Amino acid sequence: MTPVPRAEPSPDPAVAATGVPGVRGGRSSALGDFLKARRARTDPGSVNIVMDQRRRQVHGLRREELAGLAGISTDYYTRLEQGRERHPSTQILESLSRALRLNDNESGHLFRLAGLAAPRPTAGPSPEMAVHLRTLLDSPLLRTPVTVIGPSLDIVDLNPVAAALYDGFSTTGNLLHMVFRDPAARAFFGEWHATARTAVARLRASSAQFPDDPRIADTAAQLGASSTDFAALWAQHELRPSPLPTNQLIHHPLVGDLHLYCGAFEIVSAPGHHMLIFTPQPGSESARRIEQLPL
Repeated sequence: MTPVPRAEPSPDPAVAATGVPGVRGGRSSALGDFLKARRARTDPGSVNIVMDQRRRQVHGLRREELAGLAGISTDYYTRLEQGRERHPSTQILESLSRALRLNDNESGHLFRLAGLAAPRPTAGPSPEMAVHLRTLLDSPLLRTPVTVIGPSLDIVDLNPVAAALYDGFSTTGNLLHMVFRDPAARAFFGEWHATARTAVARLRASSAQFPDDPRIADTAAQLGASSTDFAALWAQHELRPSPLPTNQLIHHPLVGDLHLYCGAFEIVSAPGHHMLIFTPQPGSESARRIEQLPL
């Protein structure tokens, strides 16, 4: 008896679409899934939509509510969420990002799901970050210099110990202006050339990360016109992630030489911002002298 050939199983539509079992629809479906999830997580009250709880049957926003906030038709938004619309424009994605209150990372993810280049991140710190940093910097238990540096190397904030560390400078508004324009810098920084080179390379890295930031451009233009040392280093196009070298020898006018380790920590909630923490070796002469800084 001739055996009956077994029928080949029908291909899983999910695998046919994406090549991955259990994942449906590829990029367009992932885009719709993301929009649906974010819509469900958005509190209507946070976007000024008045709710009647007795008639509310969905979590988060309704499709028509989100479409209205984004300025698009409900039909178009529905097709986006269902994966039937595959090519939303940059303007539509920007409107959806604003309507859903997405942060830079979430907005970038939305754009990538749609197959578009992610928008450039913004450089400004959030108000929440400023409040939490101020609480940290004001702590009397923090007996080590801490400085917060922005993308243009503006000193956004510093604790009292850091203010005492920079006591010999006329101003502490911008680290680059301190290094290149304040006469105190060459006596203060034991390795001035290494400090200057690293600081300029950090500004160059910031200019690549935030090419539209006017403050970065203004800082480079001002120093390029007033300092030949800055202009020469800027022309080298060197990029570095940290604003200062790791090891710092500081000649302080009141307490003497300080050998400090400079840890630069990127602040995730504020792209381009770094927290610089200067720590001496425990039990060292530098640690004793840090304690002597007048606050």
